[in-house]
Amino acid sequence: MSTLEIKNLHVSVETADGPKQILRGVDLTVNSGETHAIMGPNGSGKSTLAYSIAGHPKYDVTDGQILLDGEDVLEMSVDERARAGLFLAMQYPVEVPGVTVANFLRTAKTAIDGEAPKLRTWTGQVSEAMKALRMDGEFAQRNVNEGFSGGEKKRHEILQMELLRPAFAVLDETDSGLDVDALRVVSEGVNRLKETSEVGVLLITHYTRILRYIKPDFVHVFVNGRVAEEGGPELAERLEAEGYDRFLGAGV
Repeated sequence: MSTLEIKNLHVSVETADGPKQILRGVDLTVNSGETHAIMGPNGSGKSTLAYSIAGHPKYDVTDGQILLDGEDVLEMSVDERARAGLFLAMQYPVEVPGVTVANFLRTAKTAIDGEAPKLRTWTGQVSEAMKALRMDGEFAQRNVNEGFSGGEKKRHEILQMELLRPAFAVLDETDSGLDVDALRVVSEGVNRLKETSEVGVLLITHYTRILRYIKPDFVHVFVNGRVAEEGGPELAERLEAEGYDRFLGAGV
């Protein structure tokens, strides 16, 4: 069993007016096979947590630790974090002109495994995963995220996750901009990986609709850079009914 531990995490970003603190002492532990939903209003620090785990240079960790099986993630480069088993599905995936989806996926798999997958086997795995995500076979020859719709970008993120099979997947608002059908397909992809591996999932979302398809074991409410409340799936249902006003009004 693997464990991702976040201890007393403080993170700031540089602004025109100087450093601005975003995370103010976050504690969170995710074990293999668990799904943790991170919820909260805009600006509460949810995406900052995701990008800090992944190693985005914009975010400055000023205190605290991120540990993967006891190893200091903060001492790792971005590619070392990926090879160690961390995966980030970005809210706004970037375009990579001149690089096809097929080449991108095989290069990523080679980098993580340390050797290139056997072409015939790999081609079959990619084709099967794309079919399950209802992606046309020609999609593999398109340039990464170039001209993709919002739904295509999110399906491509889940395609990567299914093929790379990380130890921990951080999904940053994967449900944003998806219609009902696309949301179901994307959620099914996450659930397929959970059924065949011990992946730990950190699912960041504003809304409960994706939690109807991907069932969380734990729910954490972020407000003003802190975990304001924690609970089980019933907490998400309460947030659906009450919103975040009780946290914001309390000045948490």
